Amino acid sequence: MTLETPLLLSGAPGSPYTRKMLAVLRYRHIPYRFLLSGHVPKELPAPKVALLPTFYLKEKGGTYQAAVDSTPLIRRFEAAFSGRAVVPSDPVIEFLDYLLEDYADEWLTKAMFHYRWYYRPDIDRAAAILPRWRGISAPEDDMQKMGKVFADRQISRLYVVGSNDTTAPVIEASYLRYLEAMKKILETQPFLMGQRPGGSDFGAYGQLTQLTHFDPTPMDETLKHAPRVFAWVDLMEDLSGLTPTETDWMKRDAVPDAIRALLAEVGRVYVPALLANAKALMEGAEQVKTEIDGKPWVQQPFPYQGKCLQWLREKHAALSEADRKAVNNIIADTGCEKLFEN
Repeated sequence: MTLETPLLLSGAPGSPYTRKMLAVLRYRHIPYRFLLSGHVPKELPAPKVALLPTFYLKEKGGTYQAAVDSTPLIRRFEAAFSGRAVVPSDPVIEFLDYLLEDYADEWLTKAMFHYRWYYRPDIDRAAAILPRWRGISAPEDDMQKMGKVFADRQISRLYVVGSNDTTAPVIEASYLRYLEAMKKILETQPFLMGQRPGGSDFGAYGQLTQLTHFDPTPMDETLKHAPRVFAWVDLMEDLSGLTPTETDWMKRDAVPDAIRALLAEVGRVYVPALLANAKALMEGAEQVKTEIDGKPWVQQPFPYQGKCLQWLREKHAALSEADRKAVNNIIADTGCEKLFEN
């Protein structure tokens, strides 16, 4: 498969997945053209599901096809472009990378969406800035009206990520523990995957561009508890000058305790959420009701995260017996092992 370059994609600065993928393209030296959301040429196809970023990809001699979903896109680009890979070569480390990328994309985003639309200072900033990215010269009255409409719509959708008065303490406590875990990792190595970044690094970076650098409430928490993480986000934005080598990946027999501590946070909050969501989907329940971190958790079932659990299990099952044993030894007693229990 050969994709024509420059790749075309549309997105927005306030979209963590847009920022994730732009950083991947910069790091991998893949030529691209960025189209601001709302300024996409009409001749380009619409995606089946309107998500940011949307890539418009064309194989040699073909026509443009719209594609979304950052994790499979990363792997598609691994196959299409050689060098500077973000998927680790060791299947064991690659599995850990996939698990931590999934956590960032599907759990850390709960904190991002929660903080942005739960607290008044964060709501006011988002309502003031986000609409202006779509029309920087639009009349001020129009922007103020659009900001209110946009904020009201997003606040009404907090239920999608499970943010409510019941779950707020769980989400916020988890974010503070995440900051502590990331801080400890960065004291040991510059990236989650060792001396070079993997998909999990870019997944975390995408969410943190908003949590640490845009939304005031989590930004204050980050600067108070983990300024090292704040600084890391700045460094992750453009790694085009990094020269990675194969030996820079984290080694399966030398996974730092700090990585295991992050895996324990995944097992503490994301794993029970995934399992409860899958149970609700299987039973056709209208609500996910469970306990996370000793506190009640209630939200609507999320079909996409049902697929995430399925993909994790398929990936785990596809490992060789030796590699699966190595993974199981690393995740033992973190809570992550519960994802793969019969």
